[in-house]
Amino acid sequence: MDTDRLFVITGGPGSGKSTLIEALAVAGVATSAEVGRAIIREEMAAGGSALPWADELAFAERMVVREVAAHAEALASGLTVVLDRGVPDVVGFLRVSGLPVPPHIDAAARSCRYNPHVFIAPYWDAIYTGDRERRQTPAVAEATHAIMAETYRDYGYTLIELPRVPVAERLRFVVDRL
Repeated sequence: MDTDRLFVITGGPGSGKSTLIEALAVAGVATSAEVGRAIIREEMAAGGSALPWADELAFAERMVVREVAAHAEALASGLTVVLDRGVPDVVGFLRVSGLPVPPHIDAAARSCRYNPHVFIAPYWDAIYTGDRERRQTPAVAEATHAIMAETYRDYGYTLIELPRVPVAERLRFVVDRL
């Protein structure tokens, strides 16, 4: 299928996903940046409340729109693309937040498909750091990893766990499997 060339890297916050995406881009692989961080920056700059620590449902609604757009853009490119998260991550975020998943978000996760093998970055205490945009505790980051794994399995994906190794080795690990 055409969507088989769309690869997702998921996992909890601070597990090295974005660093790996940046390394893939430098290596010449087509990538798509995490939309959640962009939304947080935009909301903070505008004084908005669609933030994961303020209005989780509003944040999820913004995320699903952007994730669907990122999926469509990657599909339209005709390239093999590695995406920093995918539509099922919105479902996972809602589950982490203890919120019900609205039917339209579930439908988006079912219709926006990716390669059946999804890379998952495990929680890694040695590299986890919080910042202005990443306010989760290490415990929440670790729990998020578990919920993302469960969520992607629920949507029929097989997980490939990224090794806890330096970024150059993670890069080779992913490129060898694209």
